[in-house]
Amino acid sequence: MKHQLMRPGLAKIVTMIVVAWLQIAAHPIDAQPEPGSDASEAIRQILTEAVDEGKAPGMIAAIISSDGVIASGAAGVRKAGSATLMKTSDCVCLGSCTKAMTCAMLATLVGEGKLGWEMTLTDAIPELKQNIHQDYHNITLWQLLTHSAGVEDWFTYDQQQTREKRLAIVKKKLSAPPAHKQGEFHYSNLGYVTAACMAERITGSLWENLMAERLFRPLGMTSAGFGFPGTRGQIDQPWGHQRSGDAWRPSQSDCSEALGPAGTVNCSIDDWAAFLSLFLSAENSLLDAGTMNKLVQPVGYYAGGWGVTESQPWAKGYALLHSGSNGMWYSSVIVAPELDRAYVVVTNSRDFGETGDLCGKMISNLIREDLKIDDD
Repeated sequence: MKHQLMRPGLAKIVTMIVVAWLQIAAHPIDAQPEPGSDASEAIRQILTEAVDEGKAPGMIAAIISSDGVIASGAAGVRKAGSATLMKTSDCVCLGSCTKAMTCAMLATLVGEGKLGWEMTLTDAIPELKQNIHQDYHNITLWQLLTHSAGVEDWFTYDQQQTREKRLAIVKKKLSAPPAHKQGEFHYSNLGYVTAACMAERITGSLWENLMAERLFRPLGMTSAGFGFPGTRGQIDQPWGHQRSGDAWRPSQSDCSEALGPAGTVNCSIDDWAAFLSLFLSAENSLLDAGTMNKLVQPVGYYAGGWGVTESQPWAKGYALLHSGSNGMWYSSVIVAPELDRAYVVVTNSRDFGETGDLCGKMISNLIREDLKIDDD
């Protein structure tokens, strides 16, 4: 089975679930109430029910504002078969929710004039003209980030595909004619790898170093790293899992290093909240208002690392969303800037055909709990 970090259909499913469930509340929400003192306990109970039903070995969820996590809960265990409980402070794999972080990092380079949204691939890496199909010569950074460059998708667990091999992979994959028409939406992890190669060539630094220096450190994301969290062979952080019959099969693995820009960040929920606060605050010290607006302006459905849904009554405006999975974890996030709210759910597991729907429902439950939306 071919695994995907995040297919566009999953993000649309999350949107449809949230919209369908929350449009029951037809009246506008004048103001969101602050979560009560028992909000974290309510979240924990919601997650515990799902874990007890065998839908995931462990889960973490949180309600977030521009000030950080304001309510959170965890349930289940770090590793199936162990008694080590999941904690709200644990690190989690974000999968394709990494893409928004990659875009924000690239935006810092655009702000300094080192990159440009309309910079072409061959402007950044001139020798590619000798290696890739001519139809790819003038694809732009923004097209790559909005999945509109006509680039095929790509995913691998092959750990021989290291971070140092990114450019070689791009050369090989883009040597054939485009798989899709440029300007149309076709979700592509390879597009993000290609965009990262542009930054790596311009700066002379690997994507991992750029993320640490330009995003994690300025935002105080001290837990952020790449690949699976924790120490191999130990249960100091959660393990990922896949469904095997009626049981969960634990694993400490991730997709290849080369795919990092498309989805290998892991971090704590608190540190994820520090990143999400960029999209909830009127101002921040990392990116100016014009750049932030650019990152949320969609080309069709997709913006800079975000799916965008417009004018949902509960959100009082647009909402940003994404899902991510490396086949052993699953993450979902929805950001409602007008409400100063973000909602996140992560499972340390993936059951294909089930976990996406589970996380969509959990997100809906978080929103209902936070905004006190009734079903009638």
